[in-house]
Amino acid sequence: MGSAVIEVTPGWAIAAAAMLGGLVYLAAVFNGMLASRTVGRSPVATLLRPVYETARLLRQRRRSTVAADALLWRIGGAGMLVAALLKLTVIPFGHWTLFDFDAGLVWFNAMDVLVWAMIWLVGWGGNSAHALVGGYRFLALAVAYELPLMFALIAPAIAAESLNVGTIIAAQSGLWFVVWMPFAFLIFSVGVLGFSVWGPFASALGPDIAGGAGAELSGVDRLVFFAGRYGVLAAGAAFAVPLFFGGGSGPMLPAWMWFLAKTVLVLTALIWVGRKLPLFRPDQFMEVGWVLLIPAGILQDLVVALVVTNQ
Repeated sequence: MGSAVIEVTPGWAIAAAAMLGGLVYLAAVFNGMLASRTVGRSPVATLLRPVYETARLLRQRRRSTVAADALLWRIGGAGMLVAALLKLTVIPFGHWTLFDFDAGLVWFNAMDVLVWAMIWLVGWGGNSAHALVGGYRFLALAVAYELPLMFALIAPAIAAESLNVGTIIAAQSGLWFVVWMPFAFLIFSVGVLGFSVWGPFASALGPDIAGGAGAELSGVDRLVFFAGRYGVLAAGAAFAVPLFFGGGSGPMLPAWMWFLAKTVLVLTALIWVGRKLPLFRPDQFMEVGWVLLIPAGILQDLVVALVVTNQ
């Protein structure tokens, strides 16, 4: 099976950073539009809300706690954004990418494991009871996110007979994988929401534990950490495009424009779903993950394997 024409260029690093910044801003604006506090607010105020919030947090004094491990705390807070950028390095932006790994799919999944570490470090480093509970809660829940997500990532790899992202895109020249792998896409989306600590899967930052892992964050630390959440969500939406939506394929427009358009659509859908669904209790989601999502992911992989074997 052939591979899509992917050009490795260092310039993609600049483009990826700019794209991530734009997607984070877009996600913040759309999330603000869906929030109840924007009722009656003018469109201009809604568009500028992320700018005002950024300025407010930059002026806010950074909180410190007794006997905090400041180094681990700062690394964890900034690490979410770093993980999001590292995820983008293997995603083809049209025909350009930074790294065309043979195992790009594995790289993306490895960055999810990095997110595990970052959120736990935020919870641990602040030396706060509520933050520590949030960090450990995320570790427990992440297993229920990660295992189904791995099975969802395997399905496109089986169909393309490769772990290379460009090859997976080329394998969708006739039909996008989302059409005949709907369960894999659904499970992947759940995993993206989970690792972004977003919507119904945000119990690690829940109000029942005073904000959980982010309880003691303030000022620039809070700004970077929550921007990282948006970044991980945006990177997940971007990776869904080569996995399930044919990458930059499409008529008339350049490949990079199709890639951006598809990414924005997936991102807005994830934010909307995250806003509309209620917060799941941790034990409820763990039961759903282990009892429902893992068997569904295995079944999806078996169906894909049977289809590929009989071609």
